[in-house]
Amino acid sequence: MTARDGSGRLPAAYLATGSSSFTEFLSAHDPGLLPSRRPLPAGGALEAPHGTTIVTVTYDGGVVMAGDRRATMGNIIANRDMEKVFATDEFSLVGIAGTAGLAIELVRLFQVELEHYEKIEGTLMSLEGKANRLASMIRGNLGMAMQGLAVVPMFAGFDLEEGRGRIFSYDVTGGCYEEHDHHSVGSGSLFARGALKKLYRRGMGRADAVRIAVEALYDAADDDSATGGPDVGRRIWPTVGVVDPEGARFVPEDDIAPVVDAIIAERSEGGAR
Repeated sequence: MTARDGSGRLPAAYLATGSSSFTEFLSAHDPGLLPSRRPLPAGGALEAPHGTTIVTVTYDGGVVMAGDRRATMGNIIANRDMEKVFATDEFSLVGIAGTAGLAIELVRLFQVELEHYEKIEGTLMSLEGKANRLASMIRGNLGMAMQGLAVVPMFAGFDLEEGRGRIFSYDVTGGCYEEHDHHSVGSGSLFARGALKKLYRRGMGRADAVRIAVEALYDAADDDSATGGPDVGRRIWPTVGVVDPEGARFVPEDDIAPVVDAIIAERSEGGAR
């Protein structure tokens, strides 16, 4: 945003004191830039790509978040290699399910929100503070959700104060709920949760958590047409992010491929149907 009077100076809004929330600043200065304030075309339902499925697993020392790569639009595959897991700051991740375009824009705004807070306050926001801030942003999108453009992300991060990974889920009204051990959202979440309940073990290491997250997505794709499983032919693998005391980062695809190959081999040998 630049000055509109041609003077080259920053608008007065940039020089006024206020809260450390970038979203609140944007809402007061130029609310039309917020995703939730965009006008929708009149009449008829709007067809837009939707993203699914996200799974999150805690382990001894951190948390793993994984997402499939498929986006659908009705019965059509809109995209086969969409990214659904993003690093929001140094110690947190967010995975998106729901209307893909709005979800990605919300994530970008959330990233700026956290960076803005850090610059204004000179410190990182607490993990619970981040989770609650995301909840308020989802709540602001309720009008869009009522028109069929819902965004339901999942948030996870490493709590520096408590020294452990934590998971937060949401509903379309902005309700925020802390989950324990593992969780999944999206159209394939029912099948993914079933796999997580059987595979999860407390105290396991990061490698086991990555394996369980990928296997849960594999099971979800087996029964949910909107969830894209590992695409061996195209070499498209799930996106897997990890957060621990060293920060947030993504597992390289070269490390995911052997995990997928091992799962497929075991299922083939075991005669799974």
